[in-house]
Parts: sequence; structure tokens; C-alpha cells
Amino acid sequence: MYFKVQLMKFVFGKIADYIRECEKVTLILCALASAYGCVAVLSATNYTGSIRHFITQAVATVLGLAAAIVISLYDYNKLIKRWYVPAIVGLIPVILTFFIGEGPEGTDDKAWLILPGGLSFQPSELLKISFIITFAAHISRVQTTIKKPKTYLLLCLHGAIPVALIHFQGDDGTALVFAVIFLSMLFASGVRLKHLGISAAVATVAAPFAFFFVFTDQQRQRLLLMFDLESDLLGGGWQQWRGRIALANGGLFGQGLFKGTLTQTANVPKGYNDFIFVSIGEELGALGLLAVMILLTAIALRALKVSQMSNQNAGKYVAVGFFGMIAAQLIINIGMCLSIIPVIGVTLPFFSSGGTSVVCLYLGVGLLLSVYANRNSRTLYLHD
Repeated sequence: MYFKVQLMKFVFGKIADYIRECEKVTLILCALASAYGCVAVLSATNYTGSIRHFITQAVATVLGLAAAIVISLYDYNKLIKRWYVPAIVGLIPVILTFFIGEGPEGTDDKAWLILPGGLSFQPSELLKISFIITFAAHISRVQTTIKKPKTYLLLCLHGAIPVALIHFQGDDGTALVFAVIFLSMLFASGVRLKHLGISAAVATVAAPFAFFFVFTDQQRQRLLLMFDLESDLLGGGWQQWRGRIALANGGLFGQGLFKGTLTQTANVPKGYNDFIFVSIGEELGALGLLAVMILLTAIALRALKVSQMSNQNAGKYVAVGFFGMIAAQLIINIGMCLSIIPVIGVTLPFFSSGGTSVVCLYLGVGLLLSVYANRNSRTLYLHD
């Protein structure tokens, strides 16, 4: 009996220590966003008569939170030091998609692997976390020569690898997210603005070439629809057109959960996934959308705060990479739903339905929590 009492005291003491020392603000914000997301997914899939998507989302959230807590107890510097491990874990599944990848019917996007039991896994989500770790390790190692052209070019080559892989996989939306993560971390590293300016100029010159010789007919059509959506309302513009109507239906307060006119009749394509922002807008109105944007913006800004708190370069870059991932997906997804940018298949963090994206997102949260937990540690050199 005495042993059990002491064991319980020890366990609860450790839990209390963790709660006292962890980055509670981020955890609470992420938990709130996930809870809101689960409810939104349940409502947006109500018309199916099945709660499969809701259960997947809820289970993925619980597993993700558990994984985030476990990772937060592990010093991220060990992952930085052994960067090749996350590199291998992230790259191999993506490479496998080129041979055995699957994709949604009617698309060329082979971005999923089918696991035993019929479960699907999207390797690019895991690669995001892998890239944040490996790129943070790379920048940290070359910090003393960061302003040299050779160093800059090698960093650009590193960033181009995941962008190119995911582009040729057929998922240009995720490739764009990788590009934003790369640019966020690169900017935070202190590279010369002149180098960034030259890169921007090269990209501008190359854009017309990419449009005519790299983009597919479907990609060019989607880009052109940005300027004239009404020209193809029953084709490429259908999803965004229905999204506009649904958002207009919502008004300020919305039509109510499980009551959206278009959401509950399956007339918002991907209303539980890429266009869940639209479903929330129709059912909970502008106020519901404002809550979504406040939560996700707060999480992104908290990542920048953790970056400022860390006294190690690698920790700063990991936190900035997480910020770039959340910010990119938030801006791109909302831009898609508001018909500002083409539909390119980018999910809304914590809200869009998808087990892989939720779990991998929480792996990133775990890294952020680890950076916070080790914010005051320092690297020991021989002279120490």
C-alpha cells in the first residue's frame, strides 16, 4: 500500500511538473483548435449519415496530442544532431509514392500510400516536419558563412529538393507550403537581402516559362480562373462558386450547425476537407470564421514568440519553420475558399479532415514544445 501511494505521488508529481514547465499557451490553443475542428468535421459530414470522418479526426487528435507531449520531453537538439534519421524517415515514403502511390479518382496526384487495413497515409505531411529539422540543422551548421554565395546556393538546393519532389508527385499546393517554410527559415537565418532579391528576380523571369512549359493544362486553367471565375462555373470554377454562395448564406451568425443549406446537401465540394472553412462560414457565419482565424493566427504568432525565447539558433529555426507551415496553410486555404487564389489542395491546419495531417501537425507542435522546454540550454564546446 505504501509503495502504491509513493508511486502515485511520484507520477502525479511528474505530471504537475510537466504542466508547470510546459508551453501551456500553445497546447491550449492547439487543443481548442482541434476541438473546434472535430465539431466542424462532424457537422460537415452529417449528410453522409456516417461519423467515420469525425472518429478519424478525434482519434488522430488524441494520438497527436500524446505524440506532441512525448516529443516535448525529448531534447530537439538530439534530432538536429542526428538530422539524417528524420531525413530518411521523411524521404523514403515520399519516394515510394512514385512507384506505389495512390490518389483521388480523376486526378494525377499520387500522394498517398495505402497501408494494411485500407488506411491511407500522405507522406508529404511527414516530410514537412522532416524538412524543418534537417533545414534547421543545415542553417545552424553554416551560420558563420551564411552570407557567402556558395552557402546560399547550397541552402537553396536543400530547399529545392522537397519542393521538386512534391511537385513531380503532383501536389503543387503542398509544394508551395514547402517553399514558404523554406523562405521563412532562410529569411530568419540572416542571409543577404541581395541574394534574396536576385532569387526573386530570377523567379519572376522564369514564371512565364513555367506557365507555358511546366504547368499542365489543368493548372493553367485554374490560374486563369482567378481572373474570370464566371467563365467556367460548371467546370473548373464549380467548387469556388459553390463556396461563394455558401459563405454568402452564412452571413454574420450562420445558419447553425448541421443546418447549412449547401453543406448539408453535399453541395460544397470537399466541404469537410479543403473547403471546411466554407462549411464553417455557412453554418457559423463570419463570427465562426473569425474564431478560426484568431486561433490559427495565435498559434502561428506563439511559434514566433518561442523562436524569440530560444537562445539557440537551431531552436529559433525550428520554431520559425513551424510558423511558416501554419501561416502558409492558413493563408493559402483561406485564399482558395475566397477565390483569391486557385484551388490547389491545401488543408486548413487543425480543421480539415485527415488523420495523417493532424498527427503530423502535432509532431510539429511537439518540436515547438521541445524548443520551449530547452530554450535556456546551450551548446557546449571544447573550451567550455
